[in-house]
Amino acid sequence: MILLSPLGWIGRALLGFLAATGRLALFSIEAISHFFRPPWYPREILGALMQVGWLSLPVVGMTALFTGGALALQIYSGGARFSAEAVVPQIVAIGMVRELGPVMAGLMIAARVTSSIAAEIATMKVTEQIDALVTLSTHPMKYLTAPRVLAGLVTVPVLVAVGDVIGIAGGYTVAVYSLDFNAGTYLRNTVDFLEPLDIISSLVKGAAFGLIATAMGCYFGMNSGRGAMGVGRATKDSVEMAAVLILAANFILTGVFFSL
Repeated sequence: MILLSPLGWIGRALLGFLAATGRLALFSIEAISHFFRPPWYPREILGALMQVGWLSLPVVGMTALFTGGALALQIYSGGARFSAEAVVPQIVAIGMVRELGPVMAGLMIAARVTSSIAAEIATMKVTEQIDALVTLSTHPMKYLTAPRVLAGLVTVPVLVAVGDVIGIAGGYTVAVYSLDFNAGTYLRNTVDFLEPLDIISSLVKGAAFGLIATAMGCYFGMNSGRGAMGVGRATKDSVEMAAVLILAANFILTGVFFSL
């Protein structure tokens, strides 16, 4: 019995993980299904687009700018050990577009948007506003979840594209004005090195991360406990789960695109 106890704990943890994964997947599928069924709520959709997309642009842009600049410095410092300083533009471009751009944007969205959505919806649940929506024959999934998930799918790829450009610009600024690279040569090497598949992978990752970030905020908000403690726990759990799933999805999508 003593030997079986750890196995039982592992089995219960695995079953709990699989059950939670199934609930999250079904929740996301249901949210997406409401995109295609009326009624639609244009005001809620527009508000979600502003919240997820436009208002997230400053933090995503600043993060990408400093990341691109730091990446250029790190590559130059490492490449100098092997007399390979000239690879800075190529590595900055592929690093930002393939990995750092989408991942940093996804994590910033998880920190800013997921927490905001979870806290907002959890507070609505605690104050019985969601029950009031049901009383008024308004489906909470259609009114609260679908617009936010749609906004994540639409706007996060745009944020990733903007972040990629800003990150490359940050690397360009550091390389040209601090490391004495030729501006024209730097830009030419950047453009020549990137391939269409790199850009496509970046945008696909952005859509996946946007779906994860918004769906996690909605799911944990809808399933929050009562009181202030329930709202706080839902917010914390949503950000943690969104961050972990974004990194896991990045690993899976990177493997898929590398195999193409």
